[in-house]
Amino acid sequence: MSRAMVERRLTDVSTQLKELRRELAVTDEQLAQLSDEAEDARLRSLVSETPLAEREHREASRHAEAMQRHRGEVMGDIVRLEALQDELLDKLLDTSA
Repeated sequence: MSRAMVERRLTDVSTQLKELRRELAVTDEQLAQLSDEAEDARLRSLVSETPLAEREHREASRHAEAMQRHRGEVMGDIVRLEALQDELLDKLLDTSA
């Protein structure tokens, strides 16, 4: 792989990492909010002991769990791209030598 191609790939990977890190920050904020809502719904469900409150708790918990899974996917993508970035940097050093 030529030096120019490696540099281009590094630029692309860097851009993707920045976007994913921004997405992770937003996801963390949303996850915190959804987790708080799920906890509030859980407490309301315990206090009221009604089917409606239990359903609201389950629904809020599902939303929080879905956001947690999404966060895991984003983190996995970040780890994968960081590994690719390391490989590309190694290649860049190899082409310099």
